[in-house]
Amino acid sequence: MTLQKVKNLIAEQLGMSPEDITETSDLINELNADSLDIVQMLISLENEFHVEFDDDEIKVIKTVGDVAKFIENHRAG
Repeated sequence: MTLQKVKNLIAEQLGMSPEDITETSDLINELNADSLDIVQMLISLENEFHVEFDDDEIKVIKTVGDVAKFIENHRAG
């Protein structure tokens, strides 16, 4: 499941437990991800799911659910 994989990758990146992350968790305001965390997270997600985030799309991604939905909609093959 995409959401669980996203939660696991984000948890690993931020040094927290996946159980502490929900679909509605706000990346910046709740998970305290800073700009470097976000960049590293996006690189990991791009590599894992074979998707590419462009600058305009990144601006509208706020929650873990937004990330999972983006990946499901843009996943190659």
